[in-house]
Amino acid sequence: MRVHFVTDEPDKIPAIRAVLEPRYLVVSQLLGDSATQTGAAGALLVDADLRKAAGIEQIRLIMRQQKRIPEKLFVVEKHSHHLIAQAYALGATSVVSRPREVAFRLAQIEEAAKATRAGAAIASPAITSGAAALASMFAAIRDGQPINLCDADSATSQIVDSIEQNGLSAWLEDVRRYHEGTFQHCLLVTGVAVGFALEIRFSGRDVKRLGMAATLHDIGKARIPLSILDKPGQLDPDEEAIMRRHPEIGYELLKDLPGINPDILDGVRHHHEYLDGSGYPDALKAPEISDLVRLLTISDIFAALIESRPYRPAMSRESAYKILCGMDGKLEQSLLKAFRTVALLA
Repeated sequence: MRVHFVTDEPDKIPAIRAVLEPRYLVVSQLLGDSATQTGAAGALLVDADLRKAAGIEQIRLIMRQQKRIPEKLFVVEKHSHHLIAQAYALGATSVVSRPREVAFRLAQIEEAAKATRAGAAIASPAITSGAAALASMFAAIRDGQPINLCDADSATSQIVDSIEQNGLSAWLEDVRRYHEGTFQHCLLVTGVAVGFALEIRFSGRDVKRLGMAATLHDIGKARIPLSILDKPGQLDPDEEAIMRRHPEIGYELLKDLPGINPDILDGVRHHHEYLDGSGYPDALKAPEISDLVRLLTISDIFAALIESRPYRPAMSRESAYKILCGMDGKLEQSLLKAFRTVALLA
């Protein structure tokens, strides 16, 4: 996507390029530059001092010249209500408080555009934010940039709110309508895990903790080659071995981030462990596997079964639940009984 960046400070241009490129094509313009470039850009991004009258007039001119660009983002100080109002008066469609938030907002714009091109109704804000957070984090990892957990935290909160208000079935249907592949899976797992936590009456804090572990559980797949990640058929043994590295990769990517919850790290690393020790990457056995991981593993397998894959159709929720119940010795049976309502009725 092409981003037309307008600023009053030359030093901001390399800074925004560092955040957005190579994922986005950044075309920059300094205020006062008469050589305005017009064209099909996905978004107009303005980062300039809105307290200067001369600058405001120059921005008005640019807004008229770029009126065909549908999305117009302004970078404005978070608590400056006067400047936020000024941005919207100039024609902003969205306001962010710092340049790093721009990548997340652009990812949201891309996801909304994708749904529109597919001929679907507009996706819910929770789905758009969830997909955008995943897209932003995956892109950051692939580009060697730091991960911003605030996006994942905000998106998870919106998913929790959505499932509390509308139920799990609506969430599953909407996600499958708008997304496919890795992001569909992550959004389904988060929804199922949140629905499970709500069903067994977890506290709000613990619902959020499990939801965050689900949102981040496959973050290590950002380092898996796309030829494997997006393969239309089943993986061969060598490819499967590479794919199985994603829990460890995800753990390594997250472990040194400030404020990361140890329980979330546990979920990211161990969501493919089984009670009988046959899982990976650490072959843990029942006493070593936390309750959060046990819940996350059930949610992960169920979501994988009910999502459509290029090589097989989505399985019914009833059939998926029967498979889970048949995994005796690998999954905790008492939790599976509690999961029945989530799997079949929620």
